Amino acid sequence: MATINEGKIRSKNSYQSKLDCRQRFSFGVGHVLNDLCASMWFSYLLVYMHSVIGFSHIHAGILMLIGQVADGICTPIIGYESDRTADKCYYGRRKSWHLLGVCCVIVSYAFVFNKCFVCSAVTAWPLLIYYTPFVILFQFGWAATQISHLSLIPELTDDENERVGLNAIRYAFTVISNIYVYLVAFMLLRFHGGKYRSTISPADAANFSYLVGSVLGIGLIAAIIFHVGTKEKRQHEINCRTTQERYKKKTWIDWLKSSLFYRVAVLYMCSRLIVNITQVYIPLYVIKTLHLHKMHIALVPLTVYVSGFLVSLVLKPINYHLGRKITFFLALVMCGGFCCCIYLLPASHAYVVYAGATMLGVGGTSLLVTVLSMTADLISKNVESGAFVYGAMSFTDKLSNGIAVIIIQSIHPCAHMFAKDNCANSAAYYRSVLTYVPGGAAAVAFLCLCTMMYTKMPSTTDDLIAYDDGDNVRTNPRSAGINDPIMINDDLLEEARPLVF
Repeated sequence: MATINEGKIRSKNSYQSKLDCRQRFSFGVGHVLNDLCASMWFSYLLVYMHSVIGFSHIHAGILMLIGQVADGICTPIIGYESDRTADKCYYGRRKSWHLLGVCCVIVSYAFVFNKCFVCSAVTAWPLLIYYTPFVILFQFGWAATQISHLSLIPELTDDENERVGLNAIRYAFTVISNIYVYLVAFMLLRFHGGKYRSTISPADAANFSYLVGSVLGIGLIAAIIFHVGTKEKRQHEINCRTTQERYKKKTWIDWLKSSLFYRVAVLYMCSRLIVNITQVYIPLYVIKTLHLHKMHIALVPLTVYVSGFLVSLVLKPINYHLGRKITFFLALVMCGGFCCCIYLLPASHAYVVYAGATMLGVGGTSLLVTVLSMTADLISKNVESGAFVYGAMSFTDKLSNGIAVIIIQSIHPCAHMFAKDNCANSAAYYRSVLTYVPGGAAAVAFLCLCTMMYTKMPSTTDDLIAYDDGDNVRTNPRSAGINDPIMINDDLLEEARPLVF
């Protein structure tokens, strides 16, 4: 049977999909608003609601659960609708959803980190009801922005290494956004009003108001840059390309029948659990367990993200030379090192936490960039259902995080106590949370990764058929099935000759 030299198989689209620096930059800043808001949400929501607003641990956990469940429900729905949206306004279906999400976030998020301006001396439940609509609207907007931005990756390029690069750039801006939040938080908590108080209190309400204002301002500027600088392919261009390449399109039902889809979803969920749970509870661990000054709730997470930013600069070549799975495994090892550091760290050597934070930054960044690249590989050329895949992945992330937080808050030894009450058992509890929850997620991810060691991830050059001038079919030896070939026209193959017989 005739075969094609595998090293020569590459479509013209792969060459045309190389992006220039301007395109990469404008795409990279498209998620900055989300990143800035998520940094505040995960790092400071529980601290703010408990220590500034005066919620109990359980009430603060309920508010975060409401947000995570709302996000989890909205995410797959938005993904499905985004794939179905017609490009009638000539603006792009992904960018249209992105714009809607940005508007919702800008309108709602300022209310989450500000005191109720129509309430006075009310109990926890009315306050919880007041914050709930703003949290739900924020999470809807956040989900719309996230899914539309992720779905653009496989549509902007079909080059696998370029996709890793886009994910790395995207995560680099995530890290920069977090660094910005923690630097501003440090400046406010260290030098603004209440600087002589070592713990967070209601007097810090103004600091959080200034922080959320700066976050929304910078995020809005980044969103404008994204919309001006990113050109989304028109739907007819994608349809024309997929018609030429003539492969079987996957629907959401097809994805649900794929075992690889579920395994990548588990890796994504565990990666997000490790990163998000540590981000939520490190500030509480710093204050309640290590008894450090409140400025360290900014400096320790800052260390995490600075180390993450540095490693994101070299993740593209690491992924290329070691492969996705080995890179992911090494990242799990680094996260395991963080858990051991937290478990063994005595309060008398509290500043060693910065070494653990560095390991978490390297491991967490590597996990997220690699698993997002795995997801893009999974989608491959099925860009028409890409938003559903990202939505489903994110659904597992949001729901698992929300459930984990409410369980952690519910079994807290002082779950129903308020900030003014002293809880002597908090120190050991937060140490256990940061040891066993991320450690357990890493163990599950490792077991799932073991099931994938001999599983080949999809490729954008898989399942191709070439024709010679006599219309004789030459089958790519990497095709999934000889009896059910997926074909492209010969004029789409560059450097596909000579054919080897």
